[in-house]
Amino acid sequence: MDRATSPTRRRALVGAVAATLLATAATAGAAGPSAASAPPAHTPKAAPPMAAAPYEYLGWGDPQPPADVMKATGIKWFTLAFILSDGGCNPAWDGERPLTGGSDAKAIDAIRAGGGDVVISAGGWSGNKLGEKCTSADALAGAYQKVIDAYHLKALDIDIEDTEMSNATVRQRVVDALKKVKDANPGLVTYVTMGTTPEGPTDEGKDLIRRGAEAGLDNDGWVVMPFDFGSHTGTMGEATVSALDGLAADVKEAYGYSEDDAYRKIGVSSMNGHTDEEDENVTLDDFRKILDYARAHHLARFAYWAVNRDRSCGSGSDGDSCSGVDQEPYAYTKIVAQYEG
Repeated sequence: MDRATSPTRRRALVGAVAATLLATAATAGAAGPSAASAPPAHTPKAAPPMAAAPYEYLGWGDPQPPADVMKATGIKWFTLAFILSDGGCNPAWDGERPLTGGSDAKAIDAIRAGGGDVVISAGGWSGNKLGEKCTSADALAGAYQKVIDAYHLKALDIDIEDTEMSNATVRQRVVDALKKVKDANPGLVTYVTMGTTPEGPTDEGKDLIRRGAEAGLDNDGWVVMPFDFGSHTGTMGEATVSALDGLAADVKEAYGYSEDDAYRKIGVSSMNGHTDEEDENVTLDDFRKILDYARAHHLARFAYWAVNRDRSCGSGSDGDSCSGVDQEPYAYTKIVAQYEG
C-alpha cells in the first residue's frame, strides 16, 4: 500500500483527473466486446439488506470499533476496504495484511456477532490492483473467489479507480471476472464503484457500463462517488442528484432497461463533510436529500466514505478521521441507516 496517499486522497484524485480521462476515451473501444451479446434479463426486486452499507477503513484513520457503531446508529452492514494485490494475483488487506486470521477478520466476526454483515471492497486509488496484477479474467475471478470463500460473502464491491479504470483491457478483465464470479456464486450481490462528473460517469465509466452490458453482466449496482469534482454548481446534494441522473441514463442506454429498472441498478457512495476540494462541503441536509432521492428511485446502494470521518475534528485531527464540520458523532451514518431500498 502507498502509505503516502490516504484513503481520502485515493478518492479525491478521481475528480481531479476527470479531464484526462475524457481525453483518453477515444482509445476505449480498442478492446471492446462484441456488440452481438444481449444484455441480461432483469426483473425488478427489492434492494437487499446491504443496500445501506457505509465504508469503514480499518487500516488507519482511527477507526471506531464496528460493534460500537452498530449500537450507536442501528446500521447493520459495513463496506470494509480495501482488498489489494500482495504483489501478485493474490488478495490481501491493503496488499499487506493477511486475508484471514488478522485484525480485519476479527472485526468481521464482531460485526456478525452483533447481527450485521459486510460487503468487502477491492480496489481504491492507491496500491497494487488485482485487476492489473491478475493477467486474465480467469485469474482475476479466482482472486475474487478467494475473498468470497474466506468470508462466505453475500456481497462484493469493486472500487475501480486510477490505472484499473484508465486501461481498457483491464476494464474488460474486471467485467469478465465479475461475470464469472456471479455465475459461480448464485445470489452474490456485486457493486462496481467509480468516480464521476457532476453530469454522470466519465467516458471510461460509460465504456465500463457498456462493456458490462455487452458481456451479459447482471451487475446489481453501478455506483458513483459524487465528490471531488474539481468544479460544480449548486449544492453537493444537487450535484449528486445530477450525477445519478446521468448514471441512470447511461445504464438505461447500455442495458436497454426501463427508466425504473435503470434507477434500481445504480447507487451512490458519497463523502461526508468537507472533501478535498475547498468548495465542497457535503452537509447533513445534502445527505437527507440523497436519502429522499434514493427512496424515490429505489437505488441499489447508499454508501459513503467513511464511518471513520463521522465525527467532528478535535485538535490535531486529520481529514481521514473526522468530517471537518460541526456535527454530532455518527450523524451521517444515522441518515444512511434509514435507507431500506
